[in-house]
Amino acid sequence: MSDYIHPYRDAEFVLNELVELDRLCADAGLSDVNGELVSAILAEAGKLGSEVLAPLNRTGDTLGVRLGESGVEETPGFADVYRQFQEGGWPSLTAAEAFGGQGLPNVVGTAVNEIWHSANLAFALCPMLTQGAIESIAHHGSDMLKGSYLPRLVSGEWTGTMNLTEPDAGSDLAAVKTKAVPQGDHYLITGQKIFITWGDHQMTENIAHLVLARLPDAPFGVKGISLFIVPKFLPDREGRFTVRNDVACVSLEHKLGIHGSPTCVMSFGDKEGAVGYLVGEPHKGLAYMFTMMNHARQAVGLQGLSVAERAYQQALPYAKERLQGTNKDGSRFSIIKFPDVRRMLLQMKASNEAMRALALVAAAETDRAHGADAARHQGRVELLTPIVKGWLTELAQEVTALGIQIHGGMGFIEETGAAQHYRDARILTIYEGTTGIQALDLVGRKTLANQGALLADLLEEIGETLQQLEAGGERFAVQANALRNALEAGREARRFLLDNAARDPSLAGSVSVDFLLLFGYLSGGWLLGKSALRAQALLNAGGGDARFLNAKLVTSRFYAEHLLPRTGALLAAIKAGSASIMALDEDQF
Repeated sequence: MSDYIHPYRDAEFVLNELVELDRLCADAGLSDVNGELVSAILAEAGKLGSEVLAPLNRTGDTLGVRLGESGVEETPGFADVYRQFQEGGWPSLTAAEAFGGQGLPNVVGTAVNEIWHSANLAFALCPMLTQGAIESIAHHGSDMLKGSYLPRLVSGEWTGTMNLTEPDAGSDLAAVKTKAVPQGDHYLITGQKIFITWGDHQMTENIAHLVLARLPDAPFGVKGISLFIVPKFLPDREGRFTVRNDVACVSLEHKLGIHGSPTCVMSFGDKEGAVGYLVGEPHKGLAYMFTMMNHARQAVGLQGLSVAERAYQQALPYAKERLQGTNKDGSRFSIIKFPDVRRMLLQMKASNEAMRALALVAAAETDRAHGADAARHQGRVELLTPIVKGWLTELAQEVTALGIQIHGGMGFIEETGAAQHYRDARILTIYEGTTGIQALDLVGRKTLANQGALLADLLEEIGETLQQLEAGGERFAVQANALRNALEAGREARRFLLDNAARDPSLAGSVSVDFLLLFGYLSGGWLLGKSALRAQALLNAGGGDARFLNAKLVTSRFYAEHLLPRTGALLAAIKAGSASIMALDEDQF
């Protein structure tokens, strides 16, 4: 048994009380899916995560991966774990039934994915990227490509990757140089991609690489990028995928964290050219890839919550067991008796519960975008995605750092394991679009482009929760007062951006990260406020776990007192504008 136990009660609470899972499933025509079934799924996933995946987390960190003669060799034990993962049907959880999937809602898959990422982040990156590949092919691939690839990806028989970044083209995809030359019914791909997560391994018989490349007649910039599937193995005359394609991992990156996840430099076409198949229409690859990227961005935000939860679960028993203080009678007591340690633990707990609420509520919006009032829900998906990716991963840096701090000097020692969570979390604000990129997306495409309409809708809904808290009287006075101030900060930040961005070209880029963080903390306060209302209603009705529900009330209050006020400081920074940021000449830095 490992040190990880899935916080199923909190996930169930969010699914039932905030997401309203039964109603969501009924609206989607999923009459056989309900809270009871999902609880059973979470329990089984928790067993696999705690008993199978989590014990290998430390192994992946210490042993890592290596590049051998046959390609990348994953951490010992990972292949056996993947086989159990596949045999349990976990890769197919949310995929369409037409391709062998179980057709469960996206929000259920998100709750389950938290388990995988908490238990073993490095391992979980592999199925996470496969899910993104499934989304992209399902939305944009031809019937032939869907028939060839989706059943194998959905079953977990194959895995998928995303190949965007090149040595001279990091986040600037307009600079992509990889080439694709037509050759009969396929294309020959030549070029190099870097930072490719799980770009090679031996756990499955094949890997489907989704690759951005340019056709010979491609226009300049992002409008000239096309998307291709480049499999590791091609079919032989009998249709079995046994012929090695001209694609290989040529080196592995040595990284700060996630050592069990191979980060590959992939070379395409070193010999005769890698065979690839066009996905959708030419020159629309970036739009197609964004189907995968948007899925991955919410998934990476979830990783922030997941590693933060693992850090909390390690810090909590340590605080209960570590003897440090001495009573007058000479007996000793544990550090959890100290108010400052309790403050840090509560900050970790409250942050995690706010992040979990936002991650699951955002995931549910993806499900609702396929039903009634689809445009409004899709707009909410677009708005929340950069906040989920940016705020959750940034907050994870603080939570995992607190985990080390609670351990004291032992937290700085690798053998305790606390440092691994801190190191693993550090990549999350960088890959799948840095925090700065998410913030520019939020202020640009998601706010300025629609004159703040999406934000106005969110702010109105937060206002409704505020009214409910105010109606609750003294019991919710702290949460109501804090949310009132934070809501006004959100409204003022929106107004300031809309009023000033046009006349100051540097403003949006200067304030964007503070803008994103403000709406992250505000969204967390909103959802913990709703959580407090629901917890009290359940207590009044005599239902649920009273200890859990009372703890939820305390967590909500702590967040309102200690974390929600950060919105005021962020608003002040936003209103400071771009003047000092742009004041220095480059040689003055």
